[in-house]
Amino acid sequence: MKICVFGASSPTIDPAYTNAVESMGEFLAQRGHELVFGAGANGLMGAVARGARRGGGRITGVIPEFFKYNDIEKIYDDCDELIFTQTMRERKSIMEDKAEAFIVVPGGIGTYEELYEVLTLRQLGCMDKTIVLLNFNGFYDEMLAALDGAIKKGFVTPQCRSLFICVDDWRQAVLLAEKASSVPEVEQLKRG
Repeated sequence: MKICVFGASSPTIDPAYTNAVESMGEFLAQRGHELVFGAGANGLMGAVARGARRGGGRITGVIPEFFKYNDIEKIYDDCDELIFTQTMRERKSIMEDKAEAFIVVPGGIGTYEELYEVLTLRQLGCMDKTIVLLNFNGFYDEMLAALDGAIKKGFVTPQCRSLFICVDDWRQAVLLAEKASSVPEVEQLKRG
């Protein structure tokens, strides 16, 4: 299965996050899955790729061409397939098309954008791929509270909460991503 991981590119985050996501990447690969990611070498992007490589997994990275010429983000160059795009939009589109499931780990505004894009695609019925939000160390607590507030005020439908699965354990994130093809099945997995 091809699992796309969205996450931070920042090299200045707490090592607890990096260690957990690197372990997740290794676990993902050991279970026979291919990693699809944004091809960054730093932060949690680099961590998941290093873990997947250590686990013997196949890695597909997708990154805009201009990253080669600007000092924006170091490229992870140990991918089995490295795809260069013209734009950030094209990057996301290719990752979304290649992925069979998504795991969203802690990240910045780019990660939030990627999360909300796949949630929107699911909500509109344009995609039926599993989305797992890894709320490691409560990272997404405030975002989830804001989403619940928007639901309470009528700006977002309550069904939005059923578009993704939220877990705090990276092992569980991988297991749910690999086994779930729809949210009702995921609810059975979580209960059983």
